[in-house]
Amino acid sequence: MSDTIRAADALARRLYAAGCRTAFGMPGGEVLTLIDALEAAGIRFILAKHENAAGFMAEGVHHRDGAPGILVGTIGPGTLNGVNTVANALQDQVPLVVLSGCMDADEAQTYTHQVVDQGAVFRPITKATFTLDAKAAHIIADKAVAIATEGRMGPVHIDVPITVANTQIAAAAPAPRAPASAAAPSGADLETARGWLAKARKPVIIAGVDALNEGAGDALTRFAEHHHIPVITSYKAKGLLAEDHALSLGGAGLSPLADTHLVPFVQDADLILCVGYDPIEMRPGWRNIWDPARQNVVDISAVPNLHYMHQGTLNFVTSCTATLQALSDGLTPQDTWEDGEIYRLKSALAKSFPRDDDWGPAAIIDTCRNVLPRETLASADSGAHRILLSQMWECYAPRDLMQSSALCTMGCAVPMAIGAKLAAPERPVVSFSGDAGFLMVAGELATAIELNVAPIFVVFVDASLALIEKKQRERQLANVGVDFAQHNFAAMGVAFGGAGVTVRDRAGLENALKDAVAADTFTVIAAVIDREAYDGRI
Repeated sequence: MSDTIRAADALARRLYAAGCRTAFGMPGGEVLTLIDALEAAGIRFILAKHENAAGFMAEGVHHRDGAPGILVGTIGPGTLNGVNTVANALQDQVPLVVLSGCMDADEAQTYTHQVVDQGAVFRPITKATFTLDAKAAHIIADKAVAIATEGRMGPVHIDVPITVANTQIAAAAPAPRAPASAAAPSGADLETARGWLAKARKPVIIAGVDALNEGAGDALTRFAEHHHIPVITSYKAKGLLAEDHALSLGGAGLSPLADTHLVPFVQDADLILCVGYDPIEMRPGWRNIWDPARQNVVDISAVPNLHYMHQGTLNFVTSCTATLQALSDGLTPQDTWEDGEIYRLKSALAKSFPRDDDWGPAAIIDTCRNVLPRETLASADSGAHRILLSQMWECYAPRDLMQSSALCTMGCAVPMAIGAKLAAPERPVVSFSGDAGFLMVAGELATAIELNVAPIFVVFVDASLALIEKKQRERQLANVGVDFAQHNFAAMGVAFGGAGVTVRDRAGLENALKDAVAADTFTVIAAVIDREAYDGRI
């Protein structure tokens, strides 16, 4: 084995060691060495049709294998196409390593074609940004992985100058940084919190993405069962407690209709345990809904509370799993919610989101959940359908529903589903998109056929930006910029080499889903619904 390697190889080998096996993007002359190094290290480079979709494919893979996602963009417009997905990764806590080609520093002094300050663009929307230096390539690579994956996960950007990528450096790398050990609380504050838990008769848990990224689902389930505490999750954290569990109150944060039931329940609690709960996913209806002077509130998070959307009576910047263990150790469980409040709340939520419609968005979601296997992975695009789906779609394990929960960007569901199916080919995968969001990324159907993956793409077709049109009507504003033509989405599926079908009732959808599960290629199911179908439903 050679004693020297290219600087690009050092970067690629460290990413491989971190578990990365795929990278997504579009090549340009400035990243050819980088792509060659990724492939040589054992990381498959996959050509997407747009860098923004490439980032969401990388996220879809991350949710299955746990490794950082990799987005590759060439200089200038290629890299800048990924800005949306990188901002999403920061807000949604996705470890995404963004590799961009750039001009060498001396060349950039006189050659300005396509040259922009890419570091300046990405600095506000990443945890860190670097320019690869040959002599420090091993260190930069290790820093990038550590920063992306530790604490609150997020994106890291590395500019890779053309000649630096090719520069020969020593193959031997320094030992990688050892990850920080999980922190647990101790001392007087812990004893105070344990006292509150021992006396609580109406405790509630609100769990979020920190707990998801820590893999705290099993610990959360044990704790909730032991102390008989109901669990509300953010949308991103759905499935931390299986949602068919008697203590699960489902996801929260976007539906004002759900809030009318969940918020009063939380306000009636005598102990609120925020377990890895980052309120970036929540709408204003969850701002300061409790009084930490009147209710005991324990906030367990990966970073200090600087969002001020709520406050805790006690704040622990510690591991969710370790803290739950420290809180519970040796305590005798008490009877909680003895007047049947949990059952009544679950019944009220079920009544508010009925499943017996003949047709419409709720009937589509209900039919899909009934027909598709329990182990189905799902992704949801932003829009009115996502608010309804996130309340109605039961998740039985963490990461079984993928979505852009914090940035709420459109165009994410289709590429996330492609990435998830690539990483977990044995599991059924379905994406749910509004028709406008699907049109943003329809070109990625070509990527699905090229990868020989077979997700099911369900499109809610109402020829409208339904959520925005609804808000427009509610404010008594003129109908402007929210309507468009009703397109033949099923034909698009066929045109790209997959299957396509248009459905207008439950029976048609049920048959289409059964065929799609058995198909060896992807299927686009265009489910046509009426305008204003979401009125009164979200």
